[in-house]
Amino acid sequence: MPSISPRLVAERLTLSYGDTQVVSDLDVSIPDGRITCIVGANASGKSTLLRGLSRLLKPTDGRVLLDGAVIGSMKSREVAQVLGLLPQSPVTPEGVTVVDLVGRGRHPHQGPLRRWSSADDVAVAAALAQTGTSDLAHRNVDELSGGQRQRVWIAMALAQQTDLLLLDEPTTFLDVAHQVEVLDLLADLNAARGTTIVMVLHDLNLAARYSHHLLAMRGGHIVASGIPDQVMTAERVEEVFGLANRVITDPVSGTPLVVPLGRHLRAEPLENLEMKR
Repeated sequence: MPSISPRLVAERLTLSYGDTQVVSDLDVSIPDGRITCIVGANASGKSTLLRGLSRLLKPTDGRVLLDGAVIGSMKSREVAQVLGLLPQSPVTPEGVTVVDLVGRGRHPHQGPLRRWSSADDVAVAAALAQTGTSDLAHRNVDELSGGQRQRVWIAMALAQQTDLLLLDEPTTFLDVAHQVEVLDLLADLNAARGTTIVMVLHDLNLAARYSHHLLAMRGGHIVASGIPDQVMTAERVEEVFGLANRVITDPVSGTPLVVPLGRHLRAEPLENLEMKR
């Protein structure tokens, strides 16, 4: 029986800003119905790759395929009906209220023969409730804290109700409790609806805990991909981040847990570190 290609694929993808090449000749297949996290040091190409996959950035070479079609040749509304995107540091329209911003997530589903309906109201209300922003619905977005604004933008992405969801640092500006709440929400969305999720995350331990698939980037290249246990090794973390570390098992999730070592601890064996706890 022939295998079915993943819905989102990059082939020999090269991405640049002007004359500066950032991502070089990548082949990427995003596993359907799974959570993929992209990790790497600053300027490794993580956000650029996400921009290329979402067609925000036109490839210098190669192509991105969405459901077998070159994404750059598709109509914007057609893409937005199946692929949602939360970019890094999105720009908030001046004077817009929370409920109006979240409602913009429903625009791809509107058209000459499809006006705003009760189903749209339900989708917006659900997105607000899921992100804990219902009580902010009628406030102006520019009055909110950074963490509140981030949750509102996530609500807009959820209201879009797409099969694929790409998020660039969705936990930015959030405290630890809200980071876990948002990632739990995305995990629930994946489990309940089978939504394919791709996230750029800086926190390696949260990436290992919440992803089914990891892509580790360095210098515009993918240096490792696979399940967290395969990718998140001490040797790989040091290669990608230049960080002396130990990798142990997270006692809660059973996933890899990266323990950074300061200069004064690098020579100590792991069992000595455990004894000091």
